[in-house]
Amino acid sequence: MRLARRLIRLLIFCASAALLLYIFPLGVAAQEAPAQATIRFVRNPEAAPGFDLTGLDGKPVSLAAERGKVVLVNFWATWCGPCRAEISDLVELQNKYKDRFQILSLIVDEDDPDAVKKFVEKRGINYPVAIADDDLRRQYGGVVALPTSFVLDSEGRIVQKHEGLHNPLLYELEVRSLLGLPIGGVKVETFEDTGQVFIKNAVRATELPGVDLSKLTPEQKTAALHKFNAESCTCGCEYTLAQCRIYDRGCNISKAATEKIIAAITGNAHEPAGPREPAGPAAPAQPAQPAQPSQPRAPSSPQKPQ
Repeated sequence: MRLARRLIRLLIFCASAALLLYIFPLGVAAQEAPAQATIRFVRNPEAAPGFDLTGLDGKPVSLAAERGKVVLVNFWATWCGPCRAEISDLVELQNKYKDRFQILSLIVDEDDPDAVKKFVEKRGINYPVAIADDDLRRQYGGVVALPTSFVLDSEGRIVQKHEGLHNPLLYELEVRSLLGLPIGGVKVETFEDTGQVFIKNAVRATELPGVDLSKLTPEQKTAALHKFNAESCTCGCEYTLAQCRIYDRGCNISKAATEKIIAAITGNAHEPAGPREPAGPAAPAQPAQPAQPSQPRAPSSPQKPQ
């Protein structure tokens, strides 16, 4: 009986080890040593756009009223799956640091405020919730993905922006760091905002998503970036080409326009015809390759289900 139990334990151990090796191969573990955990804040941050709204509970929701606290401005929607998934973590975070930290929830659902109010009550949301109109979303850079959260320091300046669903530990580390609380061995770095937070700061960018500047000379690169920031995109976004590349990486119009500018600067738009070599014997025709099906492009921002 004892031998049987040992055999069962051995089989369980072997199965567990095999599963771990399948998920975490030894080669990967040996080559990819874990890097030091790091959080990043904007260097020389700018003030967040202020707002004075009325919450779903009828109480005022004002950014200025939270001055002196670390604030998380969270844009979301009830129909957004990742938004719903992070609610419980945000509730816990608000409870844990409620004396010096405040979440301000700005919801983009404008169709049925009563339904939104019932949703908020059902989920036990313990922080103010107000409806954000299009103008406020534009002031915060368009908010092209949901959820989008802005982390503000105690002076009301935006020090970080997060799009999508993130590990709640990241938010807690950022909050603790801004509150001057211990964060263990986590490293804090700073970065310059080149459009990641405020879209207007795209003028500072030296690289843009989906734009290959690697073959340009320094002078050509400067000229190209100047044109990207001077010319408007015609996709309807009302941004410059540089801003549109940051705002919507999937925009084919801004991508084509930047490629055209680069071609014109490098002289590849219309290559002059040079002397031709005498034509040799024609090579035998090659059979045509079958067309490859194009891959569908993922939407640049979530769309509300109809």
